[in-house]
Amino acid sequence: MSRTITVSASGRYDILIQSGCLDFCGTRMRTLFSASRTAVIADSRVAALYLDRVCASLRNADFDPVCFVFPEGEGSKTLETWATLQSFLAKNRLTRSDPLVALGGGVTGDLTGFAGATYLRGVPFVQIPTSLLAMVDSSVGGKTGVDLPEGKNLTGAFWQPSLVLIDPDVLRTLSADQFSDGSAEVIKYGMIFDRNLFDRLQNGFPQDAVEEIIGTCVDWKRQVVEEDEFDNARRQLLNYGHTVGHAVELLSNFSLSHGQSVAIGMSVVATAADRLCLSESPCADLLRQTLSAHSLPTVCPYDAASLLQVMLRDKKVRGNHIQLVIPSAIGACRLYPTPVDTLLTFLEAGL
Repeated sequence: MSRTITVSASGRYDILIQSGCLDFCGTRMRTLFSASRTAVIADSRVAALYLDRVCASLRNADFDPVCFVFPEGEGSKTLETWATLQSFLAKNRLTRSDPLVALGGGVTGDLTGFAGATYLRGVPFVQIPTSLLAMVDSSVGGKTGVDLPEGKNLTGAFWQPSLVLIDPDVLRTLSADQFSDGSAEVIKYGMIFDRNLFDRLQNGFPQDAVEEIIGTCVDWKRQVVEEDEFDNARRQLLNYGHTVGHAVELLSNFSLSHGQSVAIGMSVVATAADRLCLSESPCADLLRQTLSAHSLPTVCPYDAASLLQVMLRDKKVRGNHIQLVIPSAIGACRLYPTPVDTLLTFLEAGL
């Protein structure tokens, strides 16, 4: 099966979902770029699995790839790694016409995209996501950046990719925990937009529909990005679970993964919405059951005061309000601007 979804934002680009496309990434890129040089960026784990295959495909399409490999993990998503990558690109004399290739999960995509947005004031980049989380969410839409000690994704830029190549075959190398990590983002789409999708996930991930579900999530992301590319209105709905989740992730010093943290964040917010009568129909119990079916946590290990301290540094704080996303019902979420002086009460209700 092959599916192409086209995003029309500040840049127009295709997202190809096709088994085996990893091995013809060079041919597909050659239709877009006349340059001979390219830089492939990957973490150490993904490089061991797929870097040789990608570079072989690039060479077969007359590209001359250079490779930047960094240590696996969220701990590498820093200004220091970004600066080292910038120097690598300069030392290898990459020019404005030479594309970067992000080969990996969300950390690699965010880091490479931010490098693309800033090196020489902007060079093109291609996303080749290798995790379910990156396939359904972070590889699409142009949000790029790195973390600061004070919080996640506090430095970055909007920079759309030129192409996204999604090869579902690579998901076979993910551990069960890594696959569950991506399932959190899929469940998020069901909670925000799509009751039918949510219902299909209640007893776990239907393995016979992986490509179809990836396509469904990507198409939801496309619609939101086209409507609100720069995250000022409807796109903020995609932050459901993330404001609390990012705080959980940071407080755990990244021992809890992004997907695990978002699962906890979704549960906390849904519980608070139910208890404070902000939902049109109760959501939290069914959400927790579904998250548990995907081996995702639902109980927050931190108290409300600790969460609050981190959340007040979140980039979604504007003036004396923070923009939360709460479920009205399963399949329908809404923006809920919350005064920061009431946020502690909200969090206590969710724990």
